[in-house]
Amino acid sequence: MFKYIIKRILQAVAVLLLVTCITFFLMKLVPGSPFASEKMQSPEVLEALNKKYGLDEPYLVQLKKFIVNAAKGEFGVSLKMQKDRPVIDIIKEMLPISVKLGLIALLWATLVGVPLGSLAAYHRDEGLDSFLRVLTTIGISAPGFVVATLLLLLFGVKLKVLPTMGLESPKSYIMPCFSLGFYPMCYIARLSRSSMLDAIGQYYIRTARAKGVSERKVLFKHALKNAFIPVLTYLGPLTAGIITGSMVVESVFSVQGLGRYFINSVLNRDYPIIMATTLFFAFMVIVMNLVVDILYTFIDPRIDLSKGE
Repeated sequence: MFKYIIKRILQAVAVLLLVTCITFFLMKLVPGSPFASEKMQSPEVLEALNKKYGLDEPYLVQLKKFIVNAAKGEFGVSLKMQKDRPVIDIIKEMLPISVKLGLIALLWATLVGVPLGSLAAYHRDEGLDSFLRVLTTIGISAPGFVVATLLLLLFGVKLKVLPTMGLESPKSYIMPCFSLGFYPMCYIARLSRSSMLDAIGQYYIRTARAKGVSERKVLFKHALKNAFIPVLTYLGPLTAGIITGSMVVESVFSVQGLGRYFINSVLNRDYPIIMATTLFFAFMVIVMNLVVDILYTFIDPRIDLSKGE
């Protein structure tokens, strides 16, 4: 296990370096400047600003400096949105909001999606199964901004029973968390259904039934344990994405989280924030995938990470 973790850490470093290089050069290819504004800046002022923040240096020099500083935990300062404020402080301020929103969405999506998928598999080709298949198909097909907008118009504007902006009260979490978790819930339900159907057809399930084990125990103890492995695989990158903030949902409901702030940083060409946030997202995906791989060994002892099995 130790050798496997060391190997994954080395791979993670290589991936982060690659993400850094790709993000940097793509960012530089986008037209515009963080110092462009409605007020026309003189060439002298623009030159002074570029020199102050090192943007007048060759791209490779800028990239090298960023990588060296990032290795020390330093990501520079904001160029425009919160001028001269350290980027790491901005992330520390915005991240807890996105994490709280994402964890609530992830929790309800998992707690609802897995039982729904299991019930659909148990009642295969019955009315409940058909209803759930239609519901999950709609949920997977509908983009997140459509769900968020419909909820906003119905419960926020027309019925006026839920807050439409910010996270000022417990009620204000309902629509953002539902919008953020609806697609994952539907996907988890479909994944649980297909995995459960496959598990139910295995010989060990037939043996358990032949021994007189109750149907509930067969499903939720024997079958669900193995059927949960594909769901766990999906939960890894999902967790990384959902707790670092949903850009669409946070924008629709005016939540001051990291996802929304990332969009604004791209629109404003705030390069240090773009680089730091992208690296943070990539880091979270790598960490969660490693956690999922380790959890495999607890769910299924047959999996041997040292042999890649």
